[in-house]
Amino acid sequence: MSEFTVRRADADDSKRLTRLVRNSRAYRGDYATMVEGYQVGGAYIEHHSVFVAVDATDRVLGFYALLVDAAELDLAFVADSAQGLGIGRLLMEHMTGQAAAAGLTAVRVVAHPPAEEFYRRTGAVRTGSVPPAGHIHWERPELRYDLA
Repeated sequence: MSEFTVRRADADDSKRLTRLVRNSRAYRGDYATMVEGYQVGGAYIEHHSVFVAVDATDRVLGFYALLVDAAELDLAFVADSAQGLGIGRLLMEHMTGQAAAAGLTAVRVVAHPPAEEFYRRTGAVRTGSVPPAGHIHWERPELRYDLA
């Protein structure tokens, strides 16, 4: 069994995180516009709580970005090749721990529709939906991780 660790991302991870987002199978077809041209920039990584799951060779298997001031999970991705290994669960456990340590009592998630079930399996509860806006032409589930 492989060993995974979660570490704080740094600006040098920008290209790898951007590539992970842009190459995600979850954003093919109708959802492709969401990640077209998307970049996880170094300044974004330095300013927010961005953590990566890596293997023993520091290969990025997934990451998340927590916006502490907004109490919101902004990004969460697992590499296609790492799906089903428990990386997503590991990241959500880490994220809720970081959020609780920052004094948050809940974390909001506006989810990619196919990811809703994943968030629910990892402890989030659905609280509503966000209507289409801008280049996003579909309703998105809104969920919340309660940390109390």
